Formats: sequence, C-alpha cells, structure tokens
Amino acid sequence: MNWTELKNEAQIDQLNEESKTQSVLIFKHSTSCSISRAALGRLERNWKADEVGSLKTYYLDLLSHRAISNRIAARFGVEHESPQVLIIQNGKPIYTRSHFDIAFEGVREAIAS
Repeated sequence: MNWTELKNEAQIDQLNEESKTQSVLIFKHSTSCSISRAALGRLERNWKADEVGSLKTYYLDLLSHRAISNRIAARFGVEHESPQVLIIQNGKPIYTRSHFDIAFEGVREAIAS
C-alpha cells in the first residue's frame, strides 16, 4: 500500500478536496493497540491495488496526532474509534468501520457502489 501520512490538520482540507475527484481512505491507527495493529496488518496483506483504482490512502498515527483525529470526527460527522477506516467521497463519509470489521472486501465493495 502507498500510505500518505496525516501529520497536520491542513491535510484534512486537502483530502476533502481530493475526495471530489477520487475516493479517499483514512486509516486511524493506535500504534500501542494490538487490535489496531492486527486490523492494519490484515488490510495491508489483503490489499489489491488493481481492485480499488485510484483510491488514495491516508494513515493517521492517533497517539502522535489526536487533534487531527478529533478534527476528522467533527468534519465528517463520525464518532472517533480506533482503529477506524473511513472512505470519503465528495466530502462525505460513505463507509466507516472499526476494529475487526475493517476488511479489504468491504473497502472494495464500498468504492464499487
């Protein structure tokens, strides 16, 4: 996978604009959580770039950047969870999953519809 790391709040505006021309995925990861590590590993192991087209992927280290996570929750009207995946299209979340509900198959189906 080709992650773009979220490191500042201005990137939220950028990814929101990107979502108007391509789907955007955000993976919110707690580096100290074994469930988060397992969910991330499973997503990366099953990832098939040719099945998700131009989906852009962002990675957020929650322990280093909790304020960014809070802004994402407020901006897109989703409750904070960890780990969590969001897919944004046209500035709106079309898919959110957390913990062991995070799976490549769900991501693929969400962007196909």
